[in-house]
Amino acid sequence: MRGAVLAVHQSKAVDLRDAGMFRAGTYVAAQLHPVDAAQPQPNGVDLRVAAIFSPTAPGHIGETETTVGAREELEPVDGSYRLDPGGYIIRYREQIAIPEGHLGFLYPRSSLLRNGAMINTAVWDSGYRGRGEGLLEVTAPVSIAADARVAQLVLAKAEHDGGYDGQFQGEHLDTP
Repeated sequence: MRGAVLAVHQSKAVDLRDAGMFRAGTYVAAQLHPVDAAQPQPNGVDLRVAAIFSPTAPGHIGETETTVGAREELEPVDGSYRLDPGGYIIRYREQIAIPEGHLGFLYPRSSLLRNGAMINTAVWDSGYRGRGEGLLEVTAPVSIAADARVAQLVLAKAEHDGGYDGQFQGEHLDTP
């Protein structure tokens, strides 16, 4: 298979060009609310800032349960968050519903990276519903508009064992 992009799945080679692994942006957009015309991209949907928080107290990760540490919500000044280097928690504006047979990956937009900031996140399992959060790492002072597009959600087709039923199911659905 000259020039093929290969992966090994259950001991056989799979040509990823034919796998149709990632969904089109229009499909992803149908799993989110609200979405405006600027957000859908060819292979995903841009997520916007809903809130940014500064951690103020330690959390705890146990064997079976996690306690999220206290945090202070930052207020935008003249429509923008002015952030010094450090770690922040970012909440996305959109309500997200990862459909059965899929999983979500979130990547920072390149404009964020070019300004010395990065979003770190975990896999979003099939069945997750909520307004997600991520870790915003800032390496140099940056200003981020209160409703800026900062990350892109992509959905990949995936086999799975059950759906997400964790502690963060339905998180922040009652917040704007």
